[in-house]
Amino acid sequence: MAGKAYELTYNGLNELHAELEDRKTRVAAEIAERLKRAREFGDISENSEFEEATQAKADNEIRIHEIERILKNSTVIEEKGISKTRVSLGGQVRVRDVETGDEETYLIVGAQEEDVFSGKLSNESPVGSTLIGKQKGQVVEVKTPAGMLKYEIMDISLPKGVHNNDK
Repeated sequence: MAGKAYELTYNGLNELHAELEDRKTRVAAEIAERLKRAREFGDISENSEFEEATQAKADNEIRIHEIERILKNSTVIEEKGISKTRVSLGGQVRVRDVETGDEETYLIVGAQEEDVFSGKLSNESPVGSTLIGKQKGQVVEVKTPAGMLKYEIMDISLPKGVHNNDK
């Protein structure tokens, strides 16, 4: 069965590789040490430390497999494909909430990299998918779980470190 294709920025790809390495080395070693200490308490049948460490080991292994699956099925967003005139995957967009006047800047990323609190907005999210392909000055309406939002696209740019003279 073919896996879902994931679109990642170069930064996202590097972050996943770093997380994978960290989980396979440092995190796994810390959990192994926790399991060792918990076994030293004796009977593990009612040992909450052992149960917690066992769960942490399972969670870590699940995340390792998830990262490996993502990396195996990912494509990297090519910098030359990032537009400076239209909102695109891998690009940066500054929007203004028409109702409140608040402005936000987002980097449009694939779903695996989304972190709204860090300004990374998924191209599959309601706002991200609505913004894709739009130009500076356009006003878009977005249906979100919180209700209808109206944004004006204030600026479209390349993220820091991306140099693309093609678009």
